[in-house]
Amino acid sequence: MTVETYVAEFLDGPLEGEFSQRALIDGEPEERVSVIAAVDGLESIFWYGEVGRRESAGQWRVQYRFDPAASDPVEADDDDLNL
Repeated sequence: MTVETYVAEFLDGPLEGEFSQRALIDGEPEERVSVIAAVDGLESIFWYGEVGRRESAGQWRVQYRFDPAASDPVEADDDDLNL
C-alpha cells in the first residue's frame, strides 16, 4: 500500500516557517489541520486553515495560516517580553 503525501507550509503563528509531510485524505490535502506542539513545556493544539495550494514535481504543496480563535492560547513569559 502506498501512502500519498503532500507538503504543508505554515505561514504564521507558532509554527511559522515550518514544513511537514502529511498524508492525503481521500486523495486530497486537508483544508484545515491541527498540530499538537509544546510551548514552554505545555502541549497546545494549533489550528491552521488552507490559503493556497499548487502542484510541484507531482506533489501538492499547501500553504496554511494560523487560526488563533480556534487554537489554544499562547502566552508569553514576562522574561520573553524583555528581550
